[in-house]
Amino acid sequence: MTTYLIRRTGEAIVVVIGVMVLTFVMIHLVPGSAARATLGTRATAERIAVFNAANGLDRPLAAQFVTFVKQAAEGNFGTSYSLNQPVSTLLAQRLPRDAVLLGLSTLLALAVALPMGIFQAVRRGRVADHVFTVVSFVLYSMPDFFFALLLIAVFSVQLHLLPSEAPQAESVAGILADPRALVLPVVTLTLVSVAGFSRYMRSSAIGTLAQEYVQVARAKGLPERLVLRRHVLRNSLLPVITVLGLSAPGVVAGAVIAESVFNYPGMGLLFYQAATSKDYPIMLGSTLVVGVATVVGSLFADIAYSLLDPRIRYVDA
Repeated sequence: MTTYLIRRTGEAIVVVIGVMVLTFVMIHLVPGSAARATLGTRATAERIAVFNAANGLDRPLAAQFVTFVKQAAEGNFGTSYSLNQPVSTLLAQRLPRDAVLLGLSTLLALAVALPMGIFQAVRRGRVADHVFTVVSFVLYSMPDFFFALLLIAVFSVQLHLLPSEAPQAESVAGILADPRALVLPVVTLTLVSVAGFSRYMRSSAIGTLAQEYVQVARAKGLPERLVLRRHVLRNSLLPVITVLGLSAPGVVAGAVIAESVFNYPGMGLLFYQAATSKDYPIMLGSTLVVGVATVVGSLFADIAYSLLDPRIRYVDA
């Protein structure tokens, strides 16, 4: 197991470096310049030259990338062009707020999707299964921004039940102190995630229900709820854990849209604003954080595999 973890850590470092290279190249291939986006369309050539020299943008791309890697290894992602603050400070301020939003939505999504998937598997081919399948496909195919705007139109504009803007507090305690304003952004991310999780859970539970040990448990007279909880649920979680471990990019992409629509002061909104203003340091720092989160999530998923299923063991070799 130790050798496996060391090997996976090495692979993770390679993946993160690959993400950094691709992100750096793609950002600089986008038409337009950071200087023009920051200084405005009326900026003179002299001001643009000064801006590029001050931020190292007049150097070759390879030299810029080496500098970024060295700074990132020290926890320094540079200084934001538009906000004139260290990117590491901005990310440190925003990440706890994202942890609240994404944590709540993911927990709620799992709380709904896991029983929903098992329910569909048990009633496979029946009316209830078809209804939930249609609902899942509708939620899965609906764009995040459209769903968010739909919730605002119904619950904020028409019914006046919930505020259309997310909490604006700077601290986690302040955000949690305004639960009504959290409802719409959390529900948006929850329902988008439920569709994917429930489909994987349904497929896995269908396979588990066909196993002999489930048939034996039923034949022994074990109550159905215990069969589902002790045998079906645990043994059907492996695919969901894989999806959960690799869902960081998709969840963060949804957070970018949801935070932009609801004006939630998290990393997603920060990334959106940086993308519109070509704030390279924020874009690179945010992408690196998401890349690391994805790799770590994948590693945790592999470890959880061996804990949930004793048949899976990673042998040192």
